[in-house]
Amino acid sequence: MELFQETLGFAAKGFIVFLTAVLTVAVVLSLTRRRRGSFPRLDVKKLNARFEALGDALRHGMWERKEIKELLKARKKAKAAASRPHVYVLDFEGDLLATGVTSLREEISAISAVAKPDDEVVVRLESPGGAVSHYGLAAAQLTRLREKKVKLTVCVDRVAASGGYMMACVADRIVAAPFAIIGSIGVVAQVPNVHRLLKKHDVDFEEMTAGEFKRTVSIFGEITEKGRQKFVDQLDETHNLFKDFVKTQRPSLDVDKVATGEYWLAKRGLELGLVDSLSTSDEYLLSRVEHANVYQVSFKPEQSWRRRLGGASAEIAERVVLRLLSRMQAMQLR
Repeated sequence: MELFQETLGFAAKGFIVFLTAVLTVAVVLSLTRRRRGSFPRLDVKKLNARFEALGDALRHGMWERKEIKELLKARKKAKAAASRPHVYVLDFEGDLLATGVTSLREEISAISAVAKPDDEVVVRLESPGGAVSHYGLAAAQLTRLREKKVKLTVCVDRVAASGGYMMACVADRIVAAPFAIIGSIGVVAQVPNVHRLLKKHDVDFEEMTAGEFKRTVSIFGEITEKGRQKFVDQLDETHNLFKDFVKTQRPSLDVDKVATGEYWLAKRGLELGLVDSLSTSDEYLLSRVEHANVYQVSFKPEQSWRRRLGGASAEIAERVVLRLLSRMQAMQLR
């Protein structure tokens, strides 16, 4: 009996030691992940091999072995020749608050530290626009490249409108797919007002301010004619600053003609001077692969499992909503 009790006690002590070790390792890993999360990483992928592999996969099924050897030999000779320029590819997918600027600023900082005069930055830009100050900051980040004398090309495959075009116009060259949406050089503001509803139900709303125009329009309070006019004046001022910015970046553009808030397909945008050439980003990069080393650069913060789980949940919800909307649209078309 005593031997059994001693054995049981020894096993219990061993389990406690084991549990303590496991908890210690868990704590260390947790701290390591948190520390790693505070130092996000910059991913760099060379795209030359990817583009070449796509073509080679087809060539192997069509060409003779001798032709393939000659191609590989010529390719190797070209790479061994004089140093080739670098092309850095960045992706910017804009939302209402241009949240992608967080990564964009880090990517540009990294490139600015190593870029040479004959290098190029290609930004694959997709954005319908959003808040003025947020897209103003995004455009200012791209301006840093121009100030460093680094060639900047913006490729638009689907849309670069409003704040998106504010970013695009900074580039030395804008390349757009023929049916991409371009322009929308204008400013819009929408403010709901429920003052009459509150008044109908005898609900008082009081808003105290210091300064005549601290609050020009309000959601709950009564909007005065003076406040409304001041708000419109502010929109006009913002629009004028937007127009001046576009004119500075693209001096040959007739800004008064295109700054009406309208948008155009890129084919028409080429005629108006909003873009410089028509092409997809894929075709443009393929043309650069022949003469340069092309790298995709992306800044990715380390995310905790909670954020990854939340992001996955949001993505699933978004897919469900989009699928429902697509089905509803299809039913309407029928």
